[in-house]
Amino acid sequence: MRSDPGPPRTPVTISVVIPVYNDVDFLRTCLRALSQQRRPADEIIVVDNASTDATAAVAGAAGVRLVTEPLRGIWPASAAGYDAAIGDLIARLDADSVPPVDWLERIEARFTADPDTAVYTGPGDFYNCGPVTAWLGDRLYIGGYFRWMGYWLGHPPLFGSNFAMRRQVWAANRDRVRRTRPDVHDDLDFSMHLGRNEPVTLDRTLRVAISARPFETPRGLGRRVAWAGRTLFSDWPEYSPWRIRRRSAARRMLH
Repeated sequence: MRSDPGPPRTPVTISVVIPVYNDVDFLRTCLRALSQQRRPADEIIVVDNASTDATAAVAGAAGVRLVTEPLRGIWPASAAGYDAAIGDLIARLDADSVPPVDWLERIEARFTADPDTAVYTGPGDFYNCGPVTAWLGDRLYIGGYFRWMGYWLGHPPLFGSNFAMRRQVWAANRDRVRRTRPDVHDDLDFSMHLGRNEPVTLDRTLRVAISARPFETPRGLGRRVAWAGRTLFSDWPEYSPWRIRRRSAARRMLH
């Protein structure tokens, strides 16, 4: 006698958000990779952050949805994309991210299999660089980010070049994050505002290729480090580790 499988699961829909500022060549590659996904996106949103190149034309030629955000900065652009997304899940890539063909397939499988998954993230593998730079980037830059920010937050941080979340997570946090700040890291700031009922699941096998341009110049790398400092310390002690954890616990009690 066969057991009753129960009611069929309702398929989830996935929106992919890509904030872009003058990265048209990277964008073409990213959109090509998304067009080859085994599980296609239900919606792809390119957020044109006041670009002066052919970003809008490339997005139009690819048949994806174009959102414009005139306020320059990765947080304003990302937030505009999340606001516009209509999918049950919101997945995020940067313009220089190149997801493998099973990226969306794996995201859908994770959220479908585990209803408690709120945010799902993974690291990146650097391309356009030598093996030493790639190794150092993996172990020190990305590895250090997950390790030390995990200690700071009490949970893994999300990685802006490679993550997905339930739409409800954004709805609960859109007015809490520092979304109008152009000089903070959006992924770290978002991680600092999540509640304990919105845990970040880190899967080190969920990987995308990302450009090694952070290491092209000392100035570029220094700028990213400075942004990290501002994200953590500019509103001290409001975003000190103990206050982050206290707020996170309080939000869980409210739910």
